[in-house]
Amino acid sequence: MTQRRASRQRTTAETSVSVDLQIDGTGAATISTGIPFFDHMLTLLAKHSLFDLRIEARGDLGVDFHHTVEDTGIVLGQCLNEALGEKSGIRRYASVLLPMDEALAQVAIDLGGRPFLSFRTTEIPGSIGSFDFDLIEEFLRAFANNAAMNLHVEIRYGRNSHHMAEAIFKGLAKSLDQACQIDPRVTGVPSSKGVL
Repeated sequence: MTQRRASRQRTTAETSVSVDLQIDGTGAATISTGIPFFDHMLTLLAKHSLFDLRIEARGDLGVDFHHTVEDTGIVLGQCLNEALGEKSGIRRYASVLLPMDEALAQVAIDLGGRPFLSFRTTEIPGSIGSFDFDLIEEFLRAFANNAAMNLHVEIRYGRNSHHMAEAIFKGLAKSLDQACQIDPRVTGVPSSKGVL
């Protein structure tokens, strides 16, 4: 099997983001965004998806974390879409119910080329230190749109915002691991249209 890998860099007046992604990896991660909690979540994403992931981002953190988080999602999504290529033989769909202590998140994905995010929670949890919880939705939207992925995330319940965030990122990781796997029973692209 050819290496499913991609590297991208994006520079704007607000951020500079460089990403190297290898789908069939070991979960190795080198992450530096200047936002410690975000680094933690991206490290979890790599570890539990078994993607090898290197991300270096520099942004206008003195203004807000928003630009850095969103632009990282954009570049990571572009890398995933490129690394998947024509998506021949992939499982395409996955759904995971992921517990993290008192929190439970459900993540479902379709790598079918139709970008969409549904993000549902009973209430917006509080900030995690200086990291606003709503930035997670912004990251997921940028990631889904640029990966051409249909992504549904629901926090079923929880009280601790850190645990809820961790459940989301681990659930996303496990879903990506499953959906990106090559299924030996699948011939060509997993679509009746013949293309994704």
